[in-house]
Amino acid sequence: MPIPREGDIDGEPVQTLAIIGLGYVGLPLAARAVECGLEVYGVDSAERVIDGLMAGKSHVDDIDDDDVARMLARGFRPVHATDPLPRADAYVICVPTPLSEDGGPDLTAIRAAGHSIATALTPGALVVLESTSYPGTTETVLRLILESSGLRAGPDFHLAFSPERIDPGRASHPFGRVPKVVGGLTPACRDAAVDLYARLVDTVVTTRGLREAEMAKLIENTYRHVNIALVNELARFCDLLDIDIWDAISAAESKPFGFQRFDPGPGVGGHCIPIDPNYLSHYVEAETGEQFRFVHLAQEINAGMPAYVASRIERMLTERDRTLKGARVLLIGITYKADVADARETPAMPLAEVLVNGGASVLIHDPLLPEWSAGETPTTLVPDLEEALALCDIAVLLQVHSCLDVDLIAREAPLLLDTRGRIAREAPRIERL
Repeated sequence: MPIPREGDIDGEPVQTLAIIGLGYVGLPLAARAVECGLEVYGVDSAERVIDGLMAGKSHVDDIDDDDVARMLARGFRPVHATDPLPRADAYVICVPTPLSEDGGPDLTAIRAAGHSIATALTPGALVVLESTSYPGTTETVLRLILESSGLRAGPDFHLAFSPERIDPGRASHPFGRVPKVVGGLTPACRDAAVDLYARLVDTVVTTRGLREAEMAKLIENTYRHVNIALVNELARFCDLLDIDIWDAISAAESKPFGFQRFDPGPGVGGHCIPIDPNYLSHYVEAETGEQFRFVHLAQEINAGMPAYVASRIERMLTERDRTLKGARVLLIGITYKADVADARETPAMPLAEVLVNGGASVLIHDPLLPEWSAGETPTTLVPDLEEALALCDIAVLLQVHSCLDVDLIAREAPLLLDTRGRIAREAPRIERL
């Protein structure tokens, strides 16, 4: 039964939903909404995405072609962003917000989505922003664009923010089991969004307002960013002190309270951890004039990890009377996350650049990426792992996909630097970060 709503609008439960942006956030949301019986339109500006979905092809790891076929059979309708936006009971914005030149979020896609919704908005409709941004974006940016329709947020239509919590590549966190945070412009706006999400997920958590919900997302990712930076710096010190950081972390993890495990790595990547804390830092500094020192320090440490990994590679070669110049370095697993075919902000990019600048030749192997370019940095993609290991002077395990033959890597790599702590140091030629 829908939760009673306070305010000026009497609304019926959402039956039609339009989702703007069909990436790693929007497409799983669409799949869940279709599964729960909603009539769903999916809108995207990329023609290849819409054409692929119409043909039953998925472009997202967690949604396969069979899922798309079931969605289409249940009435899911992909729509090109250049076409008129259908009228719907609710609109959810799931577009990207990359970093702008000033360190804040680039709101171009949010603004475009808002203008598109304004052309179709009707009294009583619900608009939810899921894209990550700084606190105040929903009220001070999106609201004004939507109100160009002549309707007012609150009295005429509902406006809410609900941060995405997609965990790509991890089946243990299915969409419906992850609690959804919801904040509204007014209590009635909040309750309208709660009505929608309560049909899609088991638990809905409400906040006092929009800014608290926007802040919650930034806190989540800044927490991870800072703690990853902590273990990354600990890993560097443990190397100098001849301490196995992985063994120490595993021992600390045995404590049943007061500790959460974070692992070191070659850097951070993806669309959240390297980016979202900057939104918070930018917002805090713009609004208060104070510097968010934790974020700056974490960014400095994590951004420095690719160069540190390069120094470890060079040290391993030097100890065997080799030089980085002229060495063939194989980077294995270059996506930002295990079992996800997404290389956005991957630390493999700056690592390859450092290695090439040092005179090395860089080979790449990643079974999830048949094609990949490190920008202007020359690299050679080797599809066959055994061949790649035979060609290299040293291999570097950056990401451990479940389809990677870790035993083969440990056995055949002439030298191996494991940045994920997955391979035992059973031979002098194998080192861990």
